[in-house]
Amino acid sequence: MFKGLGGLGDMAKMMKAAQEMQGKMAELQASLDQMTVIGESGAGLVKATCTLKGEIKALDIDPSIFDPTQKEVVEDLIVAAIKDAQKRAAERAQDEMKRLYESMGLPADMKLPF
Repeated sequence: MFKGLGGLGDMAKMMKAAQEMQGKMAELQASLDQMTVIGESGAGLVKATCTLKGEIKALDIDPSIFDPTQKEVVEDLIVAAIKDAQKRAAERAQDEMKRLYESMGLPADMKLPF
């Protein structure tokens, strides 16, 4: 019945694969809100926890660094810990994307417009 339609069967297969990929991407995006990483500075005196989307969730500061004369140092340590957490989050999110691509038989270094 469909012999004369040529590659439409392949097109349906591609559409199904695209829908599957879209669903997996949505699941991954949702899970990035739940996964966290911890960045630190000052040899662990300041720790920042953020989601893999880069949203800061917690900040842990060792009380030993609260010296009023060292206000700028403490501020710098906080900023450094946050930047470290966000960098780690971006790297981990990229690893999660690569894992998803590989599980779908796509090249790990594939870049999608998201």
